Amino acid sequence: MIPNHAQFLAAIHDHKKVWLRFYSAPDSGLLDRVCAPMDYGPGGGIQDGLNRYWIWDYASDTGSHTLGLLPRQIVELRVLGDVFDPEQFAKEPTPTPTTPTVDSIPATAIPSVSASVPIL
Repeated sequence: MIPNHAQFLAAIHDHKKVWLRFYSAPDSGLLDRVCAPMDYGPGGGIQDGLNRYWIWDYASDTGSHTLGLLPRQIVELRVLGDVFDPEQFAKEPTPTPTTPTVDSIPATAIPSVSASVPIL
């Protein structure tokens, strides 16, 4: 889990958008996105049994707006004041397993716990 896991869960309950900085394997780097938090847990057709932070990525250009991020992919998360409507998620088809496996994320791309990354 990320250090501010409780804030992520509260944002789901309160329908608040979040700002995320996360490592994207397809982009080979960090991305900043405003997203809607959807869920936390395994799923999305990925059979590794690992819990993921499921988000709705408004800026996605891959055809699916649903992303499942492993905790080690998330560098920073902030809860925003903007609200979202969960009904918009019902229009999305079932997510395809496009998120990386644990082994496909380069360790050098993810800041270590000792790195000075501000977590809000």
